[in-house]
Amino acid sequence: MRTVTVGMLGCGTVGQDVLNLIERRAAIFADLGVRIEVVGVLVRDTARERRIPAGTPLTTDPAFLQECEVVIEAMGGVQLPMTMLRPYLRSGRPVITANKALLAECWDELRDHALNGKLYYEASVMAGTPVIGPMSTVLRASTFRRLQAVLNGTCLYILTQMEGGKDYAQALAEAQALGYAEDPPTLDVGGFDTAHKLTVLARFCADGNFRYDRVQVQGIEHVTQADIQAARERGERIKLVAELESVGGEWQARVAPQSLPETHPLCTAGASRNAMVYEGEECGTLIFAGGGAGGMVTASAMVGDLLDLLIGFPGHVPLH
Repeated sequence: MRTVTVGMLGCGTVGQDVLNLIERRAAIFADLGVRIEVVGVLVRDTARERRIPAGTPLTTDPAFLQECEVVIEAMGGVQLPMTMLRPYLRSGRPVITANKALLAECWDELRDHALNGKLYYEASVMAGTPVIGPMSTVLRASTFRRLQAVLNGTCLYILTQMEGGKDYAQALAEAQALGYAEDPPTLDVGGFDTAHKLTVLARFCADGNFRYDRVQVQGIEHVTQADIQAARERGERIKLVAELESVGGEWQARVAPQSLPETHPLCTAGASRNAMVYEGEECGTLIFAGGGAGGMVTASAMVGDLLDLLIGFPGHVPLH
């Protein structure tokens, strides 16, 4: 039985569920001849109550990063995790993350690691619904044409509540009370979270070095009840849509509210879930839909990445 040492950055909702799922899947790791040993979990407050396996080593000292074979980044944000990961990346060891903001905004430092197959990030877009895996493998053989996607659960919730008659402010307040939206909620409702995810997707089908600042972003803050009702009268629904297509020979990426027919896949398959419509010349139109947020949903993809790493599969390699 081989011991693989794992370190984790952050232990919020996702981090806790990753630790619990690793323990729950111990038999699967054993079938691979592996025992996972968590050697450190970096947190701000070791005394805070958490739902994690007994004996998990919580610490405020990142020194354990130097002794672990794999790092799972679950702290969120951009600058702090990048500062923590920078020395570790230079050693060429693998990293598993769900951090779309980090991937979108720090690509200059992460790209070589990704090209070397050492960066695993299925959970960064649509959480446990696998879209990055197919786009980074089998769909490469098909000529990419276009994608449309609903990628932010907070905006989806707010717009659905508005369809039920609530105004934007009321729907937003409910989303914050339920923990769906941050305070302030700009990252979600401003479209920036969706733009981060679209940037990640674009690197698998358009340009392996696609930059975040190329995405045109408009949020849902100015969508009104009048807009919602006018769309319903036309047999349409308003969604915050991420879209990538070639216009005049150049890739254009946009995030903005769109009024779509009620029969559109983003309104049917993605009625209350994240969804993506992928169009390729040879593969045709493909529809992906499922849970795009949540602790255990996200953890399922991150632990899946860990299993891929142990089996010997490379991480998610962008277009060269």
